[in-house]
Amino acid sequence: MEDSPQGLVKKRRRDRDQDDGSDQIELDFQETRPRPKRSRTHPPPQQNLIEVVKGNGDLISKAVKIWVERYHDSPRLATTELLSMLFQACGAKSSIKEDLLDDTDVHDVVIDFVNRAGAGEVEDYQSWRNKALNNFKENLVSFWNNLIIECQHGPLFDQLLFDKCMDYIIALSCTRPRFYRQTATLMGLQLVTSFISVANALGSQRQTTQRQLNAETKKRAHGPRVDSLNKRLSVTHEQITTLEDMMRKIFTGLFVHRYRDIDNDIRMSCIQSLGIWILSYPSLFLQDLYLKYLGWTLNDKNAGVRKASLLALQKLYETDENVPTLGLFTQRFSNRMIKMGGDVDMSAAVCAIGLVKQLLRHQLIPDDDLGPLYDLLIDQPQEIRRAIGELVYDHLITQKFNSSPSSLTGPDDSSSEIHIFRMLQILREFSTDPIISVYVIDGVWEYMKAMKDWKCIISMLLDQNPRTGSTTDEDSTNMIRLLFVSIRKAVGEKIIPSTDNRKQYHTKAQREMFENNRKDLTVAMMKNYPQLLRKFMADKAKVSSLVEIIMFMKLELYSLKRQEQSFKAAVRLIKDAFFKHGEKEALRSCVKAITFCASESKGELQDFSRGKLKDLEDELLDKLTSAIREVKDGNDEYSLLVNLKRLHELQLLKPVLVESMFDGIALTPRNFRNLDEEVICFLLMNMYMYLAWSLHSIINCEAISEASLSSLISKRDTLFEELSYFLNGIEESKKYGNQLSLRICAILAETWCLFRKSNYDSSKLERLGYCPDSVFLEKFWILCAETFSTSDETDEEDENMEYVEETNRDVAVIAACKLVASDVVPKDYLGPEIISHLGMHGPGVTGIIKNLITCLRKKEDDISNIYLDSLKRAYHRYSSELSSGREESRVDKCLQVCRELACGLSEMYIGAARNKYRLEILSVVKEGVKFAFRDAPKQLLFLEVAILPFATRLSVPDIIDIKKDVQGRIVHVNTDEDPSGWRPCFTFLETLEEKCLKKQGFTRRQGSSNCKAQGRPRKRPETERKRLLDDEQSGSDEDESISGGSDREDKLDEDAPLIETIRSAARRRALRGERSKGQ
Repeated sequence: MEDSPQGLVKKRRRDRDQDDGSDQIELDFQETRPRPKRSRTHPPPQQNLIEVVKGNGDLISKAVKIWVERYHDSPRLATTELLSMLFQACGAKSSIKEDLLDDTDVHDVVIDFVNRAGAGEVEDYQSWRNKALNNFKENLVSFWNNLIIECQHGPLFDQLLFDKCMDYIIALSCTRPRFYRQTATLMGLQLVTSFISVANALGSQRQTTQRQLNAETKKRAHGPRVDSLNKRLSVTHEQITTLEDMMRKIFTGLFVHRYRDIDNDIRMSCIQSLGIWILSYPSLFLQDLYLKYLGWTLNDKNAGVRKASLLALQKLYETDENVPTLGLFTQRFSNRMIKMGGDVDMSAAVCAIGLVKQLLRHQLIPDDDLGPLYDLLIDQPQEIRRAIGELVYDHLITQKFNSSPSSLTGPDDSSSEIHIFRMLQILREFSTDPIISVYVIDGVWEYMKAMKDWKCIISMLLDQNPRTGSTTDEDSTNMIRLLFVSIRKAVGEKIIPSTDNRKQYHTKAQREMFENNRKDLTVAMMKNYPQLLRKFMADKAKVSSLVEIIMFMKLELYSLKRQEQSFKAAVRLIKDAFFKHGEKEALRSCVKAITFCASESKGELQDFSRGKLKDLEDELLDKLTSAIREVKDGNDEYSLLVNLKRLHELQLLKPVLVESMFDGIALTPRNFRNLDEEVICFLLMNMYMYLAWSLHSIINCEAISEASLSSLISKRDTLFEELSYFLNGIEESKKYGNQLSLRICAILAETWCLFRKSNYDSSKLERLGYCPDSVFLEKFWILCAETFSTSDETDEEDENMEYVEETNRDVAVIAACKLVASDVVPKDYLGPEIISHLGMHGPGVTGIIKNLITCLRKKEDDISNIYLDSLKRAYHRYSSELSSGREESRVDKCLQVCRELACGLSEMYIGAARNKYRLEILSVVKEGVKFAFRDAPKQLLFLEVAILPFATRLSVPDIIDIKKDVQGRIVHVNTDEDPSGWRPCFTFLETLEEKCLKKQGFTRRQGSSNCKAQGRPRKRPETERKRLLDDEQSGSDEDESISGGSDREDKLDEDAPLIETIRSAARRRALRGERSKGQ
C-alpha cells in the first residue's frame, strides 16, 4: 500500500507533520504540487479513449485530465483503459480485462494480436481513407504528450503504469504486421520526446534547488530549510534518472530495430525523432553512441531518410556548444556529407550543401575536400547551383569562415571591388569556356550584391580604380562577361536555358524591380558606355557582350538626362564595330544592337539611329561590290566572304531589297565556278534571304504588280538553277564538302515551303506556287541520304566552325521531314524513304523521324502504305548490296537494319493500339505477303525480316487467316528444290503457330485463374509458430519473407515452353504431311 500513489502522499504528510515549527517552510518547498481538489459530485462518465483520439483533438487535454483522476481512484481500471486504447490505436480489435491485468504475459498478448492480424481482424488507421481520421497521428501524439505532462507529478514515476505501456509498445513495434509497427513506433518515439520535456523541466528545477541550497549552506550548515532542499534535490535527481532509464529502454528496445525497418516512413520518423532528442537533451544523447545512427542513415536507400538525417545534423552544427563533442563524428562522416552534395535527390543534395556550410563555418573540413562540390556550380538543376553559389559566396568571396583577419575590413565602398576581384579569381578557371562561366555567375548572382554595382565594375574596366589598378586582358574578358550576364539577370532575362521551355511569368513587384534596375543601369552606363566601346571595340572576345548591353537600357533616359551625345557616340561606335569584325557573334550582336536603337529610341535619337542603320547598309553594299570586283581581278576571296557574312547577318533582321545586289550575287557563282565552298554557301543563303524578304513585301503589299511577281519568279528560278548546278556537281564530282550539301538541302526545303502551291491556290499570287518535279526531288533526297551517313567524327572536326549548329546532319533530316509534314511534296515517295532510315544514324536523326511519324499519324487515318513502302526500301538496300557482291559485313548490316526497322515500327502498336490500328497492321502483313511471293523464293526473306514483327501483333483469328493465306500459296509448290530459299517461309509459319499456341494457352490460364480468383483467397495455415520478437530486424524481413511457393512456380514456368515446343513440332509434321499429299 505504501508504494501506491495514495501511500506516497500520506507518507509525505507524516514526514511534514513531524518537523516542529516548519509547516510553512515545507509548504514553500514541496517537491510535488498538491493534488487538485476533487469535485464532490460523481465523476464524469467513463470515456472510450480511442474515440477521443479519433475525434476532435481539442478535447484530448480534458479527456487526459479526467483519465488521470480516474487513475487516482482506480489504478487498475484506468490502466486497462489505457492499454486497450494502445492496442486499438495499433489496429487490434480487442482489449484487456481488469482481473487479468497482472497475470497476462506481454508476449502472449502480442502473439495473439499477430495471429488475429493474419486472419484479417485488424483496423489500419495509418492508411484509413476516412476524412474524419486525417488527424489520427497528430491526435495520438498529442494524447501521449498530454498524458505524460499530467502524470509527471504522480503516475509517471510509480514504475507500474508506464513500464507496462512501454513493454507493450516495444513488443508491438517488433512484430511483422506493418500497421502494428507504424503506430507502436510513433507512440514510442513520442514517449521519449515527452520524457525529455519533463526531464528538462526537472533539470531546471534541480539547478534552481542546487543554487538555493548553496546559498542556504553559506548562512547555516544545518537546519530544516537545508534538509528540505537536500530532500527536494535528491527526489528530483531520482526522477531524472528514472526518466533517462525509460528513454534508454525505448531506445534499445524500439529505436535500434526500427531505424532500419523496411518501411521508409518508420525509418524517417526514427531519424527525425533522434535529431530532436539530441538537440533538446544533449546531456544524454549528444555522444557517439547515438550520433552514429545519423551517420549511418546518410547512406539510406530512401531520399527522405537521408534528408531527415541531414536536417538533424544541420541543426546540431548550428549550435556552437555542440561542435566540440561532434569532433570524432565529423572526422568519421564528413566525406560522406560532402559526397551527398551530388545526391540523386535534389532536396537532399541542397540539404547536404547547407550542412557542408556549417562544417566550413566551424572549420571542420579542409578546403581541398570541396572540389567535387564546386563542380556542381555547372549542374543543370537551378536549386543545386544556387545552393553551391551561396557556399562559394560565403566561403570564397566574403570569406566568412576564415579565422585569419580578412582584407574586407575597411570602408564599405571597397567591399564591392574586393568581392569582384575574388569572383574574377574563380572565373579564371573557366576563361576558355564562356558557357561554364555563365553557369558560375548565375549560381552566385543572387547572393553577391557587388555584381549589381555597375559603377564599380565600369571603373575597374576603365582602370579608374586606384585600389585594384589595371586589370589583365583575361580579367577584362571575364569582367565584361560578368557585367553582361549580371545585367541580363537584373532585368529578368533567362541566362540559363531551361529544359521545359516554359514562358517566364513575373509578378508586378518583380516587373517594377526589373524596371528600376534598367533605370539604374542606364544612369550608371550613360557616360562611360562610349569609353568602354572605344577601349574594347577591337577585341572580338569582348565586343559581342559589350555591344548588346545597350539593348537592356532605357533609351529615353538619354534625352531626359541630356546625354544625347553619349547615345550618338555609342551608336557610331557600334556601327564601326560592325565593320571591324567578321565573326558571327560580333556581327550578330552589332546588328541586333543598332536595330534595337533604331526601333526603341524616341524622337531625334530614333532618326539618328535609323540614319546610321541606313549608312551601315549602304557602306556594306559598297564593300560587297568592291569585294566582287576584287575577285574578278583575281584577288583573294576573304573580303568577299566577310562581307557576305555581314550581309547575311543583316538580312536575318531586316530586308535589304536592292536588285543590283541580288544580280551581283547571282552572277558571281556563274562567273567563278571555283569559289571556296564557304563563299558559295553564303552566296546561296543571301540569295534565299533576298527571296524571302521580297515575298514578304509582296504579300504585305496592298497593290500587287505583275512586274514584281515576274521579277520574284525570275529570281526564284535563278536560285533554283544555281542550286541544281551545285547539286549535280556534288553528285558527280564529289569536290564539295558536307557543309555545302547541308546548306543546299536546307535552302531547297525552305524555298519549296515558301512557294508551295497550297499557299497561293485561288489567289492573286497563284503564279508563285511551285512544286518540284520527281527528278529534282529524287536528287534532293539522294543528297540528304548521303549527309545522313556523315560520321560523328566528321561532326566533331567541324565543332570549331562558327555555324556548326546550322551545318550538322540533323539539318538535312529536318529539311526532308519538313517537306513531308507540310505537304509540300507528295509523301508517297519521300515519306517512306525518310522512315526507312529510322534507327540507322544515331538518336538525333531517329528522334526527328519519330516526330515525323507522330505528325503523319495525326494527319492520316491509315499510314500502312507508308510503313510497307519504307520496309520495301530498306529491304531493297539489302538486296542491292547482296547482288553487287559487297563484303559480307555490309550485307549483314543492311539486313540487320531492315530487321530493326520492322521491329521499331511494329513496337508502335502496343497495348490498346493493337486493336485500334488492327486494320493497318493487317494491311501491312497482307500486302507484305504479296510482295514477298511476287518473286518467290528470292524475296521470301522479306516475310521473316520485315513482316513477321507486324504479324505477331495481330490477334489469333487474324494470325490463323494469315497462315492459311501463306499455306495456300505453297500448296502446289515443290519447296524441296530450294530448301534454303523457302526456309524463311517455314520459319514465318512456325513462329505464327507458336504465337497462336502461346496466346491460346495464356487465354485458357487467364480464364481459369479468373474463376479461381472469385472471393477472398484462403490463407495457408502456418505449420509452425514464427518467432514474434526478432532481436535484429523482424520487421525489415517482412516483404522478403513473402516468397513461399516461388520454387514451384519456377518449375511450372520451366515446363511450359517444353509443352508448347512439342505441340508446335506436331503441328509442323501435320503441315508437312498435308503438303506432301497435295503434291
